[in-house]
Amino acid sequence: MGLLLICLAAITWGTTGTISVLISQQVTVSPLIVSLWRIVFGLPIFWLWHRQNTRRQLQRTSIYWPPKVCRLPLIAMGLCMAGYQVFYFAAVPYVGVAMTAMVSVCSSPLIIALLAIAFLGEKLTRGLCIALTLGVTGTVLLIAQPEALQIDGSQFLLGVALAFGAAFSYSGYAVLAKSLVVRMDAIAIATYSFTAAALVLTPTLVIHPTLDIWLKALPFSLYLGLITCGIAYSIYMLGIRHTPATVAGIAVLLEPLTAALLGIFAFKEPISWSGALGALLLIVGILYARKGDTTN
Repeated sequence: MGLLLICLAAITWGTTGTISVLISQQVTVSPLIVSLWRIVFGLPIFWLWHRQNTRRQLQRTSIYWPPKVCRLPLIAMGLCMAGYQVFYFAAVPYVGVAMTAMVSVCSSPLIIALLAIAFLGEKLTRGLCIALTLGVTGTVLLIAQPEALQIDGSQFLLGVALAFGAAFSYSGYAVLAKSLVVRMDAIAIATYSFTAAALVLTPTLVIHPTLDIWLKALPFSLYLGLITCGIAYSIYMLGIRHTPATVAGIAVLLEPLTAALLGIFAFKEPISWSGALGALLLIVGILYARKGDTTN
C-alpha cells in the first residue's frame, strides 16, 4: 500500500510540467514565484489534515509546535525543499529543461540509495540494484532526446552543478522524511517542513507579478498547490512510512514517465524508439523495485 501511495504521488507530480507550460502560455511569471504559490496554496491542505489528525488522536499538546527533538530535522527538510526549487529553476537557463530533468531526476534515486545505506541502515539488495539500473537507464532514454537537449559548453558545468544541487536537495528531503516517520506523524512532518520551505522562499515576493497576471495564473497555481503539493506530498509522506527510501526513490521515477505521456497525448509531442524503450525499462524497473522490497 505504501508503494502504491508513492506511485500515485509521483504520477500527480508528473502533471506539474504540463501545468507550468499552460501557465507560460497565459502569462510571463518567474518560476520561483510559481514555486512559492505552489507551496503556499498547499499549506491549507497540510494544516487542516494535521489539525484533524491531532483532534482524532486526542492530543493535548499544541499543534503549532513540533517536538523539540524533531525541529532541527524539520527545518533542514524545509531548506531542502526550498533549495530544490531554487537549484532546479536556476539550472534551466544554463542547460535547458531536458538536461536539468535528466541530471536531477536520474541521479536522485542513486543519491537516496547511498544516503539510506549510510544514515538509515537500509541494504541495497541485488533486486534493488537491478531496479535502480533499469529505472535510471529507462529515465535517461526517455528524457535524453537529442532535439530537446540544449548544451552550451561555456555554461554546461554550472548548469549541471545546479541540477545536482536540486537532486541532493530532494534526496535530503526524502531521507530526512524517512528518518522522522518513525518518531512523528507523517502529515505533521509535511506540514512543518513545507511551512519552513514557504518561509525560506518568501523573499522571492520582491519579484511579485501584477494583479492581472496573478489572476490569470490563479487557477493553475491552485491546482499546483492543492493537488501536486498538498495532496501529493501528503500521500507521499503516508506511503514512505511503510516503504524503504531507496524503493521510494525508484518509484518516483514515474514522474517523468507521466510527464512524457502527457506531452504525447496533450501536446502531440513525438516519441522516439529510444524514448519508448526507456519508458518500458522504467516501468520494469519500478515493478522490480516492488519485488526487491523485502519489507513487503
